Amino acid sequence: MPFCLSLPNSRIGPLLRHAPPIRCQSARVIIAGESNMAANSLRVAAAQMTSINDLAANFATCSRLVKEAAAAGAKLICFPESFSFIGAKDGDSIKIAQPLDGPILQQYCSLARESGIWLSLGGFQEKGSDDEHLFNTHVVVDDAGNIRSTYSKIYLFDVDIPGGRAYNEGSFTEPGKNVVATDSPVGRLGLTVCYDLRFPELYQQLRFQHEAQVLLVPAAFTKVTGLAHWEILLRARAIETQCYVIAAAQAGQHNDKRESHGETLIIDPWGTVVGRLPDRLSTGIAIADIDLSLIDSVREKMPIAKHRMPVEFWKSASL
Repeated sequence: MPFCLSLPNSRIGPLLRHAPPIRCQSARVIIAGESNMAANSLRVAAAQMTSINDLAANFATCSRLVKEAAAAGAKLICFPESFSFIGAKDGDSIKIAQPLDGPILQQYCSLARESGIWLSLGGFQEKGSDDEHLFNTHVVVDDAGNIRSTYSKIYLFDVDIPGGRAYNEGSFTEPGKNVVATDSPVGRLGLTVCYDLRFPELYQQLRFQHEAQVLLVPAAFTKVTGLAHWEILLRARAIETQCYVIAAAQAGQHNDKRESHGETLIIDPWGTVVGRLPDRLSTGIAIADIDLSLIDSVREKMPIAKHRMPVEFWKSASL
């Protein structure tokens, strides 16, 4: 049965889904509100998927979602952390890690060029400085297939989840050292990855020092932490920076040891969710229209950039 989802106070051109390779479901979504789309709005897509330890299968899923996004008129599609590969055993990611000019990533560059769409590839296993480490690298590729920008994840997930398993990303991942923003057809993008979300100072830097308009948060949040904190943290980052936030998520059971929360979201600078898949665990894309004039309006009416205290104030303040 076809259905239509219309969210209040949003500029969403809602949701498209696609059946994942390991889970079958189908639905048809009618995009609503097309005639009301702002003249200066720019369409984006956020992908949700369940990556596995099969590079070819994951690429096939990404290719289908790219085609759906391009057909819907999106200028940019954002993929989650570890979009190309999630290993079934410890050490698998190290074994498949490649440089950015290697065949894995170049395949995605060709996909961007052939489809005429920008890609945010959120969390690629880039070969590190030695054979025991990699970088968790967020790569932005333009519609000509060129790598425009890269960001290596700064905050590594070394956490023992209450009621869940322990993670030690730092044992095999080198942390990044640079804050990165880059221009795109849908505005100035601030690049982050997953666990970065818990550290608001990074997002403050992206907004106030690097002039970001759209914050990208590709992730593979755990089920436990996702249920508790995912949406509220994303909305907080949008509100405090007055930026759009695009959060592409891994979803569901990757293997017998690892499960991701899902719930891909697109949030406007007022903190309103304007894009969401109807099924938290499905594979598919959420579509929304970014209105750069809304960013300007929110920032003008709530001028926090003017009201912020300089670093010098906090150094001299009595605490």
